[in-house]
Amino acid sequence: MEGPRLRNVDKVKPPYPLGKFPKGFIFRVGREIVYILATREKPTIQGEDWERIFAAAIGAEWRPSNVGLDDIALGVFAWGAKTVKNPRPYTAKTVRLISGRNSPKYSFGENKLDANPHILGELVLEIWNARVESLRNKFTELRTVVLVKSLDLQKFTVFETKTALYPPGLYTWAWNENENLEGSEIKTGVHKFTWQPHGSQFTIVEAIPDSKICFRIKEPKKIDKEAALKALGFDDSWIEIVKT
Repeated sequence: MEGPRLRNVDKVKPPYPLGKFPKGFIFRVGREIVYILATREKPTIQGEDWERIFAAAIGAEWRPSNVGLDDIALGVFAWGAKTVKNPRPYTAKTVRLISGRNSPKYSFGENKLDANPHILGELVLEIWNARVESLRNKFTELRTVVLVKSLDLQKFTVFETKTALYPPGLYTWAWNENENLEGSEIKTGVHKFTWQPHGSQFTIVEAIPDSKICFRIKEPKKIDKEAALKALGFDDSWIEIVKT
């Protein structure tokens, strides 16, 4: 007997194609960056800043998570957001993304950090893959959106990739001269991962795709604190001393 005929189930379409950001996206992002530079005494754009900016720019919900792979959600789609400093954000070919702490000791009870590097590397990847798989049960698609920023916070590159699973059998592992574990693609020899035994920090080397968007902002003047308070109508009556 042949199997039953089933109706086609339409897949939920993403809010926009991978790397093809919505109309006006860069202007919304740039506006927020200009505001940060104008209002902070020592301007920085950290991970949470970028998460918030990106979520607002695509009309998504910002909800920081412990895993760091689904800090932004829009329906059944989720993003992790990363920022990276680079002196040449327009021409950089790769970036290193800090991607969590993967501790074989905690996850597997593996205490021998001088163990076979291939076995240890596979355990590190298993931890990453388990995190991604757990979120794929909740979301149709996971993406990573990266802001590459120049040292003076004037030039930027934005790109997006799918958050991937990494089959352990495709990589080889070895200790480097700094006593960190490095994973490379067996097929190409390209360096892909770094894992630090002290702190368990896991880093992924990500190629920057051609779909990247590069932009530059004009450095704004700092907003004068006294002028801002005056514009708000501030006076000492705004402060109430409470005795406890």
